[in-house]
Amino acid sequence: MAKKEKMLKVTWVKSCIGYNAKQAKIIEALGLKKLNQTKVLPDNEAIRGSLHHVAHLVKVEEVK
Repeated sequence: MAKKEKMLKVTWVKSCIGYNAKQAKIIEALGLKKLNQTKVLPDNEAIRGSLHHVAHLVKVEEVK
């Protein structure tokens, strides 16, 4: 039986206006296009690193 991969539910809750442009690019790279949009992303080191940089702009929940 295959292991089920952990997933993260990421919701963009705060605008990037007034913050570093790099943070806006990270939000875009995560696939978030509009405020209050939610994406389910795999839980891996690359995603966790990106979320660390924009933690003040997004809400993260673990999907079971």
